[in-house]
Amino acid sequence: MKITAAITEAKGAPFVLGELELGELRDDEVLVDISAAGVCHTDLICRDQWIPVPLPAVLGHEGAGVVRAVGSAVEKVAVGERVGLTFDSCGICPCCRRGKPSYCHHFFEHNFAASRPADGTTVLARGEQEVHAHFFGQSSFATAAVARERNVVSIESHIPLDIAAPFGCGIQTGAGAVLNTLALPAGSSLAVFGTGAVGISAVLAAVIAGASTIIGIDVHPARLELAQELGATHVIDAGSTDAVEQIRRLTGHGVDFSLDTTGVPAVVRSCVDCLAPLGTAGVIGGSQLGTEVSLDLNTVLVGGRMLRGVVEGDSVPELFLPTLIRFWEQGRFPVERLMKFYDFDAIDEAAHDAEAGRTIKPVLRMSS
Repeated sequence: MKITAAITEAKGAPFVLGELELGELRDDEVLVDISAAGVCHTDLICRDQWIPVPLPAVLGHEGAGVVRAVGSAVEKVAVGERVGLTFDSCGICPCCRRGKPSYCHHFFEHNFAASRPADGTTVLARGEQEVHAHFFGQSSFATAAVARERNVVSIESHIPLDIAAPFGCGIQTGAGAVLNTLALPAGSSLAVFGTGAVGISAVLAAVIAGASTIIGIDVHPARLELAQELGATHVIDAGSTDAVEQIRRLTGHGVDFSLDTTGVPAVVRSCVDCLAPLGTAGVIGGSQLGTEVSLDLNTVLVGGRMLRGVVEGDSVPELFLPTLIRFWEQGRFPVERLMKFYDFDAIDEAAHDAEAGRTIKPVLRMSS
């Protein structure tokens, strides 16, 4: 069948809409008519080859839509169901079997190789040329996408699909970092470095968890203002003050938990340095392969501080995404406040707005 997709031709190239041929489904695959897709920082750094996704490719990994067809072995969803698409995983490695699919031993093959992990093939073509697909098991910058049964989640709620779409990565990552990874206890303190979509999702989750002190740190005043409106008890403009010093002044001893959503080495250092003894810092932000960070070992050693990576918020999507949607239905998780909606053909504008900080979470609408 013919579809329209945003094709990334080469490193740093603009997203360009074009017609592609979508091939046959395999037994474990699901064909989804995409209604909306979020634009994530990961899409942009893969476009720019910070992570070497093979090109030309169709990116996009926060899709939502309606099931058009299913492979013969698919039992989880049926034609006509509303679904959200999320990250893919193998399902059989030790981490997957432990209920930690975001740390799948084969995460790269299932999410960044932009091909079917079983045999390296792709479902998309442009004439005789293959176009890489299956990015995060979906490649949802398109009017239709092929996912695997494993990374499709039914949406039984009446939440609009354009609001639900970003739950599949950025929103579950920020919220899950707080609720799953850090398991933030009520009354604890949290500093969030970077109040973009992931960071403000973390702020909202910290409110749900009952944190007593929630500090948002950024260099964009408008983002800090929104973070405070949505539950941050304090905000710090890191462009005009020393964030670590200010956090210590506010708390007296540092915070119990911190999150870096930027991937900037100096910010990761601040994320650790602002911790109270026995505090834990989580690193979420994506950075270029080979990026290194410098820490004072005594800061880590003497205070018993911990630093750990966070992928997809330690989420089991089939369980966690419905939980977040219930919070949204209850009015406790108003993530639509972060979103700006764009027609599909404005995808490059959406990407530039995100990079410039004009839009926190761009969401593409493939159909009206």
